[in-house]
Amino acid sequence: MAENNDSTMRRRSLQAKTTALASSVSVIGVAVGILFFAASLTPSLMPRTYLVQGLVSGCCAALGYGAGVLVHWLWLYLELPQPRTRTRKIAKWSTIAICVATAAIFLWKSTEWQNSIRKLMGLDSVQSAEPFELAAIALTVFGFLLLLARLFRLTCRFLSSAFERFLPGRVSSVIGAMLAVGLFWSIAEGLLFRSALRLADSTFQQLDAIIDDNLAMPADPAKTGSVPSLIDWKELGRQGRQFISSGTTGAEIGEFFQQSAPDPIRVYVGLNSADTVEERAQLALAELKRDGAFDRSILIVIVPTGTGWVDPAAVDTVEYLHKGDVASVALQYSYLSSWLSLLVEPTYGAEAGRALFREVYHYWTTLPRDHRPKLYLHGLSLGAMNSELSADLFDIVADPFQGALWSGPPFQSRTWKSITANRIPQSPAWLPRFRDGSIVRFTNQDNALTIPGAIWGPIRIVYLQYASDPVTFFDFHALYREPDWMKTPRGPDVSPQLRWFPVVTMVQLLLDMAMATTSPIGYGHVYAPEHYIDAWIAVTDPQGLQADDVIRLKTSFANKFPHGAEPPAGG
Repeated sequence: MAENNDSTMRRRSLQAKTTALASSVSVIGVAVGILFFAASLTPSLMPRTYLVQGLVSGCCAALGYGAGVLVHWLWLYLELPQPRTRTRKIAKWSTIAICVATAAIFLWKSTEWQNSIRKLMGLDSVQSAEPFELAAIALTVFGFLLLLARLFRLTCRFLSSAFERFLPGRVSSVIGAMLAVGLFWSIAEGLLFRSALRLADSTFQQLDAIIDDNLAMPADPAKTGSVPSLIDWKELGRQGRQFISSGTTGAEIGEFFQQSAPDPIRVYVGLNSADTVEERAQLALAELKRDGAFDRSILIVIVPTGTGWVDPAAVDTVEYLHKGDVASVALQYSYLSSWLSLLVEPTYGAEAGRALFREVYHYWTTLPRDHRPKLYLHGLSLGAMNSELSADLFDIVADPFQGALWSGPPFQSRTWKSITANRIPQSPAWLPRFRDGSIVRFTNQDNALTIPGAIWGPIRIVYLQYASDPVTFFDFHALYREPDWMKTPRGPDVSPQLRWFPVVTMVQLLLDMAMATTSPIGYGHVYAPEHYIDAWIAVTDPQGLQADDVIRLKTSFANKFPHGAEPPAGG
């Protein structure tokens, strides 16, 4: 008898807890969360696996739930009228039923939507978006974020209760909320974020120090890192050694054009080559002088990506276009991948770019104008943004450099952002026309650099960007408004089925940005050599180049980089 009573009491207790848990879940929050989940299944810029899609959808569902809870709380707080209990209950469950049906339809359509992106990028279609696995991952992510939010709420209540004994209730609630925000931020920023960054910095530093067995120290005394060089081979770093070792040779270029060609000159200075950025820049200039770089017809100052990587598709192509008569120099400023470097060292890359340009430019201006190389700038991704900042207009206006090629500029790039915002209104944001096209032009997969009636001025600046590149077209304003690049006409590599949704689109683009280098070559943040060739021709105007040579060169590089150059994760 006593055992039966105990069993009944336990069952009732469990039922009471289950009822309390169910009643604590906001029905309106669930409805809005389901709608956010459904919206997140629509296509964005990058194709997504079900694992990534589940992560995106789980985050969006949690944000939608929070938005629904906030709206419901605000409605009650403002004491706005509510429908009767019976009507309210019918309306709630009808809304949830409609939302669930909408999510089911969107799940069914998700395969088609993902294939709309894959088709544009030349990828094989997927047979299924794995809706059950996707939903399970999304539910797990949603549950974790909901538990985290509830822990935050409990923390707020606990801290508020400590002040309620001597402060008004609402004042204590505000103070408790502020303290809880500070506590959670300190944990996230201090324990998690900084610890992760220290681990990442240590990992990237160790990777940078690795000396690949197949990269031998150069035997040619003219090369950076050789025995007579001013820069030690071991101090170049992994990306620097790769840049020097992978360079094209005069023999390869000569064989292609059936004529003799010199070896291109490449100079690279690693983080360990000198203590300060100024000393590294001075070392780069001294090495350029030693190698005879100022006797070449073309000199390119390169700002690498965060890890120090220089895209070989960019440098190899210009070396071929000018038949080896090219010198280039790069200065490493970080071990971290571009997005991490942007978070923890947002100004250091620009500082390194300015130091290198200042040293090279000041020496270059002392040379006779008819006996010095043409001077150009180049950067990819974070390197493009920092290269933009390396030269001040007022410092070079009396004796300007000849041009720049900046590819995949990040959305924070100041000059790029200003030019895009002030484009000719009839031109799309993904391919702007700026004024008369005499100084700045934009291009993408389809060479758009020949503008009828436009004549190049003394400086030629080209931005190479793809409409599907989320590093370039991520926009925080997508939280509450449709970005300009989503309006018609759209870029050739953007799905016509892409739609803007408040909050959801920004989350999609944020995940797209993290995956930007996983796209096939010629899309996303992976730039194809044939597009570099068109851009370099417009910027540097190589002489004596035949149309057949350009076609053969594009074919040759398409075979050399069939899947694109291999950047380190995140650049």
